[in-house]
Amino acid sequence: MKHVLSILTLSLLAACGGAPGTDSVTGPDSTTMTETKKLTISYPQTTKIEVVDSYFEQQIADPYRWLEDDRSSETEAWVKAQNKVTFGYLEQIPYREQIKQKLAASWNYEKVSAPFKEGKYTYFYKNDGLQNQYVLYRQLADGSSEVFLDPNTFSEDGTTSLAEVSFSKDGSKLAYSISEGGSDWRKIIVIDVETKQQLETELVDVKFSGISWLGNEGFYYSSYDKPDGSELSAKTDQHKLYYHKLGTAQKDDTVVFGGTDAEKHRYVGASVTEDDRYLLISAAVSTSGNKLFLKDLTKPDSALVTILDHTDSDTDLLDNDGSKLYLVTNLNAPNKKVVTVDAAKPQPEHWVDLIPHTDNVLSASTGAGYIFAEYMVDAIAKVQQYDYSGKLVRDISLPGVGSVGGFSAKKADDTLYYTFTNYTTAQTIYSFAPATGSSEVYSKSGADFDSDNYVSEQVFYSSKDGTKVPMIISYKKGLKRDGTNPTILYGYGGFNVSLTPGFSIPNAVWLDMGGVYAVPNLRGGGEYGKAWHQAGTQLQKQNVFDDFIAAAEYLQQEGYTSKDKLAIRGGSNGGLLVGAVMTQKPELVKVALPAVGVLDMLRYHTFTAGAGWAYDYGTSEQSQEMFDYLLGYSPVHNVKAGVAHPATMVTTADHDDRVVPAHSFKFAAELQAKDAGANPQLIRIETNAGHGAGTPVSKQIEQMADIFSFTLYNMGYQQLP
Repeated sequence: MKHVLSILTLSLLAACGGAPGTDSVTGPDSTTMTETKKLTISYPQTTKIEVVDSYFEQQIADPYRWLEDDRSSETEAWVKAQNKVTFGYLEQIPYREQIKQKLAASWNYEKVSAPFKEGKYTYFYKNDGLQNQYVLYRQLADGSSEVFLDPNTFSEDGTTSLAEVSFSKDGSKLAYSISEGGSDWRKIIVIDVETKQQLETELVDVKFSGISWLGNEGFYYSSYDKPDGSELSAKTDQHKLYYHKLGTAQKDDTVVFGGTDAEKHRYVGASVTEDDRYLLISAAVSTSGNKLFLKDLTKPDSALVTILDHTDSDTDLLDNDGSKLYLVTNLNAPNKKVVTVDAAKPQPEHWVDLIPHTDNVLSASTGAGYIFAEYMVDAIAKVQQYDYSGKLVRDISLPGVGSVGGFSAKKADDTLYYTFTNYTTAQTIYSFAPATGSSEVYSKSGADFDSDNYVSEQVFYSSKDGTKVPMIISYKKGLKRDGTNPTILYGYGGFNVSLTPGFSIPNAVWLDMGGVYAVPNLRGGGEYGKAWHQAGTQLQKQNVFDDFIAAAEYLQQEGYTSKDKLAIRGGSNGGLLVGAVMTQKPELVKVALPAVGVLDMLRYHTFTAGAGWAYDYGTSEQSQEMFDYLLGYSPVHNVKAGVAHPATMVTTADHDDRVVPAHSFKFAAELQAKDAGANPQLIRIETNAGHGAGTPVSKQIEQMADIFSFTLYNMGYQQLP
């Protein structure tokens, strides 16, 4: 398995990296609360322009359509005016700076990643503490280390981040991609590993792409044609796979797949097997389900062989052993299984089960000549080690109850690494010897956080239709269930994404301040396989909102918190979740924090790659029934006049080209125009930032300080103790 580290890896490192500092502040409670001063807010006037769309003969007004134009001076002026109001409000919260300093102190410790070998060097990532971006180091023969690649030098303000890194076969060359201002559009730069000199002109306009080398001569990558209009919001829907040969111009790169109408797909990716023998191409029209194709690279003129010609499953290559392919699939196996097949006849009718389907969801990886099967048991990790014949070698003993990551390396490696974490345990890296099954601590977190002072418990509650939903609730020991505890309920519920327990610096600070942090595993996620995911899609999306509402009610009924001390938070699809719940049940909570949310459900599919989310959402053009259903919960269309909504701070970013900020702009405009209550309805718009990945540490600290300050202030806290 070739070693590729992506932005996802760095995001996990950032999310799992830290905890409160030594100047611990005990949490807000009833003795420190006074009636908060009501801050006067004068919202900017948001112009309404008559725009009406017709859906199945029903007329739908869209008066804030003009905010979709991210390049207009009018939109720019609106953003500035909204930020002036929002930051003017936040600046008046007396303990905002105190929380910011606490976050910075908690963040400020050394964080390192697991090492990995490429060529004659061992590489690892490190952040000294408050560096905006992780730095890539390499270890020299004498045991010393040096900075190899420092993304903090890519831009003055730290907003250009390192995304994907991929080394050539012999480790002599590196291709890495960068994101500027948080955009999904990337540039790929190729350097010589010894001299660190750039070898050729950078590749531009690359999006949603891996980098997979073929030997040392070139690599495969994916992208779209640059759209007409705004590159941050214009639709992109034909992904193409290219091969780039070193030393040639990008305009001469070969289109390997996706260049014809017959090969048109929204997401196309590729990987080369570790032995350079096969190219596997995945093609999908949505975020679930993919076709799969195989090319024999030992025969330059070989044709593509179809493994799967439909998108009824998620199927990927795990590894190969000569012509024997190892695939992970949920075809007729909703919780996934591992199968083998010969490359000469790779279609499903020839598949042989290797690691069979079970009642728990499987994720698989390989390293040192073994297969590692990680299972989720009620969102908690369990790992088993198999050999390539499918024989169980051992159950791996994990350090505790939580989440693991890693167990991935090349076949020749004799040591693997994995991370362990949960909501109250900072990330620890372990080395693992596959031959003996023994684990040792490789790198203990430097976070100043004493897990013994906190509790993280799993409960099961009933949703509206009786479905049992798990939730993990974390808090400081000694908590009284008297309904007075400030609580953040965080959710996602979509796209087969599983929320497994993991440590984060902001959450640790929240717990240290006496807060409760609760995470339910809503339907729409992947915690219980395909059926659980599908139970929260399209015409069943309301299940997700009902699960979240029931979680909030459980926390109140059991005395963890009360309506006046409860905030709901979620990002992206989770931003939709918060937007839907706060418009359906505005009396449920005190504070709502929708981040980078999908909030206009009638038009989401018209922006960038949004149409790829139709598997989960359906579209307003799909059918009368689907249109009516979407209209029934679309947050932008369900802000009702005369209703008092929770104190709301919408957060988004001007360079978010995943979920375009127009969603948040229009939702905030509707709230400000129609809300009848005394609670603030604000929008905080980060500039020169995107959907989240690669956000500089400095901006993360500022944003979380604002979120916590806004939340506590609107729960009634005038000061922190």
